[in-house]
Amino acid sequence: MTHGTAVSGSFLGLVVGLLIVAVFMVVQPDLARAAVFPFVLVGWLISLCLHEYGHAIAAYTCGDHSVREKGYLTLDPLHYTNAQFSIIWPLVFLALGGIGLPGGAVYIDTGALRSPAARSLVSAAGPIATLLLLILLLIILAAVPRTPFLYEALAFLAFLEVSALVLNLLPVPGLDGWGIIEPWLPIDIRESGARLAPIGPTLLFMAFFMIPSVNGMFWRLVFDVAQITHLDARAAIQGLHLFQFWRY
Repeated sequence: MTHGTAVSGSFLGLVVGLLIVAVFMVVQPDLARAAVFPFVLVGWLISLCLHEYGHAIAAYTCGDHSVREKGYLTLDPLHYTNAQFSIIWPLVFLALGGIGLPGGAVYIDTGALRSPAARSLVSAAGPIATLLLLILLLIILAAVPRTPFLYEALAFLAFLEVSALVLNLLPVPGLDGWGIIEPWLPIDIRESGARLAPIGPTLLFMAFFMIPSVNGMFWRLVFDVAQITHLDARAAIQGLHLFQFWRY
């Protein structure tokens, strides 16, 4: 069955839902606090779709036309979903610490890609999409009035994109950062990376929780990038507190 490239109704529904929640937060300021959680959650799901679409459109351009038949070019979140990695773990990490965990599942036929440069581009395309969305959010934050709750929710969503960008670009097997450099590495290192890829992200997250210095280095880097982009980190942290309504 051919799915084509038309934007899915599911994705459009997410976008419309996000806009409706945003308008609700503006016109019902007394109830806006309760809307932060669904606003951030829907915004994050949209960002996951765009990230995975970046991988898919780059793969299609570079020779893997199977992504069209798999429905990856429709932005449909149902085609990017893996129950464990797309739903459970991203929500756990959002709830625990505000880490923008990439959770999509786009399977690329690397054998159909034309060159090492094409494989690097496909890996880089997801973070590029995340970066473009981050830039859009920063523009919105700079342009719109500082509406209470909505501003903090937008700032937190932008902060999630920063954390996702930093995390994705780490050269750890299983993450996009490794995929970018992997085609240019010696064959023995590539083979070792392929063996580690299924557990590489899990080992990294265990290190975040068990080794304070690793956790500290990651967050310092995230806050440094936030500062470079002029993202209001205080507003983002307030947005995290509003998102975690069960804790505050």
